[in-house]
Amino acid sequence: MNTSLPPAEELALIDHELVRLDARRLYLLGRRDWLLRLLYSPAPAGAPGWGPAPGRAPAAGTAGIAGAASAKDASAPSAQNVLLTLGAVLLAVAALAFTLVSWGSLGIAGRSAVLAVVTAAALAAPVLLLRRGLRSTAESVAALGLLLTVLDAYALYAVAAAGLDGTAYAAGAAASLAALWAGYGSALARRGLPGLRLPLPAAVLAAQLPLPLAVLAADGGPVAVGWALLATAALDAALTLRPRSAAVGTRVLPAVLAALLGSGALLLGTAASWSAASPGGAAAPAALLLAGAALGVAAAWREPRAAAAAAAGGVAWTVAVGGPALAALDTGWAVAAHLLVALPLVASVRVRALPAAVRRGSAWAGAGVAAVGALWAWGAVASALAAPVAVLDEVWSGTTPGWSPYAPGASAPVVLLLAAGAAWWLSRTLSRPEPVVAAVVAAWSGLFAAPVLLGFAPAAVFAAQLAVTGAAGFLALRSPGRSVPIAAGVCALGGAVNVSLGALDGRAATFAVWGLLGAGCAAGAAYGRAPRWARSTAAGCAVGYAAGLVVVAAAASGLAVAWWGLPVLAVPAAVAALGPRLGPVRVPAEAAAGAAGVLAVALAAQRPGTLALVLALAGVVCAGAAVRPERRALGWAAGALFAAATWVRLASDGVTAPEAYTLPVTLPALAVGFLRRRKDPEASSWTAYGPGLAATLLPSLLAAWADTGWQRPLLLGLASLALTLAGARRGLQAPLLLGGAVLAAVALHELAPYVAQVAGALPRWLPPALAGLLLLVVGATYERRLADARRLRETIGRLR
Repeated sequence: MNTSLPPAEELALIDHELVRLDARRLYLLGRRDWLLRLLYSPAPAGAPGWGPAPGRAPAAGTAGIAGAASAKDASAPSAQNVLLTLGAVLLAVAALAFTLVSWGSLGIAGRSAVLAVVTAAALAAPVLLLRRGLRSTAESVAALGLLLTVLDAYALYAVAAAGLDGTAYAAGAAASLAALWAGYGSALARRGLPGLRLPLPAAVLAAQLPLPLAVLAADGGPVAVGWALLATAALDAALTLRPRSAAVGTRVLPAVLAALLGSGALLLGTAASWSAASPGGAAAPAALLLAGAALGVAAAWREPRAAAAAAAGGVAWTVAVGGPALAALDTGWAVAAHLLVALPLVASVRVRALPAAVRRGSAWAGAGVAAVGALWAWGAVASALAAPVAVLDEVWSGTTPGWSPYAPGASAPVVLLLAAGAAWWLSRTLSRPEPVVAAVVAAWSGLFAAPVLLGFAPAAVFAAQLAVTGAAGFLALRSPGRSVPIAAGVCALGGAVNVSLGALDGRAATFAVWGLLGAGCAAGAAYGRAPRWARSTAAGCAVGYAAGLVVVAAAASGLAVAWWGLPVLAVPAAVAALGPRLGPVRVPAEAAAGAAGVLAVALAAQRPGTLALVLALAGVVCAGAAVRPERRALGWAAGALFAAATWVRLASDGVTAPEAYTLPVTLPALAVGFLRRRKDPEASSWTAYGPGLAATLLPSLLAAWADTGWQRPLLLGLASLALTLAGARRGLQAPLLLGGAVLAAVALHELAPYVAQVAGALPRWLPPALAGLLLLVVGATYERRLADARRLRETIGRLR
């Protein structure tokens, strides 16, 4: 027989066709069962054509329709099924009570006779019931009969075998009951009757107990119990893989039981192997695990859908071969040994001679072992990666905490590199990005942590970690696709943060490491073929490292912290000067420059005079950037910074009447705004009047809140009221909102003492009650209040 297909593909095709034929056979058997029930169902009185008439075949029309209706009524869940189930349960309870309570009132002959007669009747009745088409009733009576056989076994033990070991007797009784129930179900099927659903699954369940109970009766250890479970699972697998298994219960149930018992056997073997005191002590568990591995692979070889069995077999193989290493080596190297054993499983995915289920399951097992090993290794290297955080307690102290070899040593990096190799091999085979991402992360973790775990000198650690970080950054810039560059970029960013923290242990290390990282980020931002997100991230990091270098240079020079902000402003100024020449990375660079400006302000906040100078210089930088048309919005920031610098300077000089300095600015600004509005009536009031009004109102409000007199709040409140009324009269947003906000703030300041007195005099329960009542009122009128808010927003929006 010569075909054009390769042997492996032809074998897979034949297996697929056999599965399809089995499914078709199950369907035809079910159809035959339904037709038998249709033909032998009892006919209602006076129903013509119902069931087979004597001497003739059933009619094709009315008889078929009526028979189908009868089958539907017999099989559908109904009150009849409920009644039958309740009856069987009550009979079972009665039989149990008779066996346990009333047993002693009869002699030995009476006991045996009663149980024998009742059991025989219960097992024989389903035959008559099935011939009359009463399948539901037959099922209930058969279930009662099976239960009576269990009670017979218990009664026999109580009367004639009380001196025997209970566990051993239970093993024998389970085996006898399994054989009896299987024979009973098969006998019904051989008589041409529609088979019962319960006896064969019950026999399969009972067959799970003899071997484990026998081993327990013989005081067998965990390995012996594992062998019993594995042997039972093998029998279940053989029953599942039987090519002509008809009933669904004889295929699905044994498959589930085989999986459960096989898993239990492998768990017992694994526990015994890992707890062995010596490599020789792990030999017996290894034999059990190898047998389990062979069973799993054999099941997957026969059944294309049993890839999980092959995966379990692969894991069992790994533990069986690598388990003795745990008794002879340290934990880290034992994990590496397990991973080495699992690597051939990963490689088997490309062996086309193996069935697809075996290849797929073996690859899953190898990948799972590699993943578990990588998780252990990441837990081991976590302390090494977190060690530089301790440097923040004593910057530039030269103590290099946590940089000494500890337990895992070189095993953790080796495990990570092996896991990375396995993931890379899978990615080459499966052509999917997920294994490549795992390979990148595992390889970076192992290489980055290796010099720390091996106890290298700090200079060698910095050099190795900078090289690994640079390699990850290069991979992020040059790799195609999206998943791998993102993973490499995250690794590079994490490595840069880690080595930057570690470099704070010494001054020279800080300048060298931060300078190299900043230069590398600048080179990455300038690389035109890299993805835009990678270039943007690199540009932001380059600006950040530039600002950091300025800060550490200022700290090394001995300047006070308040003066560090002045040189930091050079970084935003340089970014603003470069402007369009930054190209696509301009926005992230300017965002990082803005963050550097905020850092400069924060550093100078300790000294008001220096803070005012820094704010003014930051305003100059924003004003210079606002010269370009695409950055006109920075003009607002420049104005706000100049105003803030003025207010800080006035406050630092002890000025208590800021209006003397702000009104000379406000009045010309309002005049200019008035002329602007006359020339362009469509101009916004915020552009025309907002800066001038804010220049006086905000400093005056701050002074009023700090003033204990009544003249300033009164004058400021009157001026705010006038502005509010003027804004409402002229339809201008800026005077209306600014005046209203300042007026509300002044009123709150003036009423606050009285509100506090009233609140102190009220009972403690009254404020929560009022708050709850307010919430209820607002909730009840929510839609109306929402509509009012919309109308208010629309009204304000129509103002200029």
